[in-house]
Amino acid sequence: MAFTLPSYTHPDFDQPRFAHAPMVVFQHALKDGVVPDNYHATSIYPEYFQVNKGDWQLPRLSRMDCIVVLEKDGSLSVKEFRNVKKDDLVACGRGENGQDGIFVHTGGFDFPGHAHEKFAFRSRITRETSFSIDYDELYDILRFERDNGYIIWVLGPAVVFDRDARNAFASLVSTGFVHALLAGNALATHDVEAAFFSTGLGQDIYSKQSVRLGHYNHLDAINRIRGIGSIEKAIEDGLIRDGVMKAVIERGVPYVLAGSIRDDGPLPEVTADVYTAQDRMRALTGKATTIIAMATQLHAIATGNMAPSYKVLEDGQVRPVYFYTVDMSEFAVNKLANRGSLTARSILTNVQDFVVTVARGLKE
Repeated sequence: MAFTLPSYTHPDFDQPRFAHAPMVVFQHALKDGVVPDNYHATSIYPEYFQVNKGDWQLPRLSRMDCIVVLEKDGSLSVKEFRNVKKDDLVACGRGENGQDGIFVHTGGFDFPGHAHEKFAFRSRITRETSFSIDYDELYDILRFERDNGYIIWVLGPAVVFDRDARNAFASLVSTGFVHALLAGNALATHDVEAAFFSTGLGQDIYSKQSVRLGHYNHLDAINRIRGIGSIEKAIEDGLIRDGVMKAVIERGVPYVLAGSIRDDGPLPEVTADVYTAQDRMRALTGKATTIIAMATQLHAIATGNMAPSYKVLEDGQVRPVYFYTVDMSEFAVNKLANRGSLTARSILTNVQDFVVTVARGLKE
């Protein structure tokens, strides 16, 4: 059966409980990056603001732990604290059921339900959990999203430490299942290392045999790219003939490599300033309809916190943003959900096996 988006029901603001709801109060920001004391911080849910009597607006692009600003054209924008400017009109009030002109809509999406017994075994994700249906549902979502959505992948370097996984992800790029890539210096560094030396941190990516002086390989890869000027120039010169970065760059897939305090090098394409990297990531996550984060706990949490749980389409339809976390650590796959993500789903497995399985499943 073909995948269909879950329906979304807007709140019925004609209900009596909204009849006497006030309009939301907006107060001027005190100075750049400083908001009034009674500011409203956004949640993971769709939130409506009564800007004028009977006019409840839903911001088109949201993010948790942010500020809602009334723009000069009457629209609402959601901004990080650091992006609020002096005299911006900031939504105030911490009531969430209309009493402050703000309604947090927790039950809008009609997600397929599963019956739960009062007592049942295996109700939490563990190493024993079965995931066959999760893979089948993911295949359906990805086939739908390839043509109708925007798929972002968030990758840790483990994806390119294995020959088959590296090739499989490159095939996902070439077949259109990757619309954007978020990662750090390590993913690109070890992908380039594999292209130059067929190793990942000095270990052969197929045989797993450590090579002589292999611990130099990733540093040599960085140094070589810095000498050439960029990964893209190395591809143009025919020095990088395979891999994830080659597939991404040749297909024109946008990507952000966010720098870290622990980076080696880094590569020229890495965005060293953390807030510039966050802005570039946010520009992409704002387009996302499905996000898949693999073996990168910190990047997964960062992306999950800045990604909206819903998206307002051009026709006004509201749809969920799906978020998958994939890791072999029970702690890692549950961490994002615990941080507050409405549509987070988890698959507990080796990410290299996951990528290969997904690429094969999408060929069927």
